[in-house]
Amino acid sequence: MTAAAGSTRTAGRAGAVVTSLRVAVALHVASILVQAVTAGQMIGGADMRGLHGAGSAAVHVLGLVQLVLAVVYWRAGRGPGWPAAASLVLLLLGFGQSMTGGMGAASTHVPLGLLTFGVAVAILVVVFRPARTD
Repeated sequence: MTAAAGSTRTAGRAGAVVTSLRVAVALHVASILVQAVTAGQMIGGADMRGLHGAGSAAVHVLGLVQLVLAVVYWRAGRGPGWPAAASLVLLLLGFGQSMTGGMGAASTHVPLGLLTFGVAVAILVVVFRPARTD
């Protein structure tokens, strides 16, 4: 294998990791948005507890997938480490969300949900930003 072929293969793998991370982040944000929608419907009186509870499982699974891909991007893909750190913070926020929701602490659960969504959207914006070529 030539050096050019090796670097092309490495670039291809790095691109696949970035694409996978972007998809995971987008799905994670979508799952958090669904949680906000079902929460709003519950505030309006609809019985969405089952869907809202099941949605939390999706948030956790997608958060874990996002974290794993961010670590792979950082360690194997030689990308920056901030996506892994931000993904860990977001995963922990999701667990905090579940805990406060399960306890019925709406005064903490709702603001924490807003923070969680804000952090998720910030990560989404940054991972979709074109890479700088400084």
